[in-house]
Amino acid sequence: MPEPAPITDPANLMPGLVRGIGASERTPRWRPGLAIGCAQSEMFASAREASGAGLALALAQDALRMATPDPAADTPDHRPFLWVQDKAALRLSGRPYLPGLPAELRHRLIHVAASTPEDALFALEEGLRCRDLAFVIGEIAGNPRALDFTASRRLGLAAEKHGVPLWLIRLDARQDLGAARMRWRVEAAPSPPPRWNAHAPGATTWAAELFRAHTYQPGKWILRDDGPALVAQPYASASPPDHGDLVHGAGDRSLAAF
Repeated sequence: MPEPAPITDPANLMPGLVRGIGASERTPRWRPGLAIGCAQSEMFASAREASGAGLALALAQDALRMATPDPAADTPDHRPFLWVQDKAALRLSGRPYLPGLPAELRHRLIHVAASTPEDALFALEEGLRCRDLAFVIGEIAGNPRALDFTASRRLGLAAEKHGVPLWLIRLDARQDLGAARMRWRVEAAPSPPPRWNAHAPGATTWAAELFRAHTYQPGKWILRDDGPALVAQPYASASPPDHGDLVHGAGDRSLAAF
């Protein structure tokens, strides 16, 4: 009787091969600036804030910087990107606001407003087959029947085959079964106070939890868009908001003395 083949520790496999295998203590942790080799990600976010779309754009830019680490060495990447919304997502979050996009992406947007989730999925898959696109962003609200595991798998296969990454934003959706290699829960977080002007708005900040990943350990971070780079700090080390001195210190006296 032949002996069974030895089981390989996931930590000794190439990152792209650690698929369907649970993360161990030796599995690397995600951080911005890594070439993740993941073509499909999902962002679960509330429709009451733009955190899902904001982080999707920040992660897409981070991936583009890794693809062209030295822009001066080659021709800069000016390829357009595709943004697809179904009717429900368009009603909840509105159309992309061009002046609010990063300056280097404003002239590169191709927007598709789809009537149904089925039309949105068709547009996403067709976009992923076009290598002339830098990346694809999709916004779909809720849990439509059309976006089942099979549809999610089709999107992932198209993204991997043609090398066009997809960030799919799930607005007000349950975390159902999906084939995305990385799945995030995202919400807005307090911005740090600006360094030079206390009255200016702070940098865009998110609380992001990577609750499923095939090549990295799950974790939770505070992510901040710091202009030329995406900055991360562990969620536990994030400073709590300062609400001022709500109650004076009691010192050596009883609280009844106040």
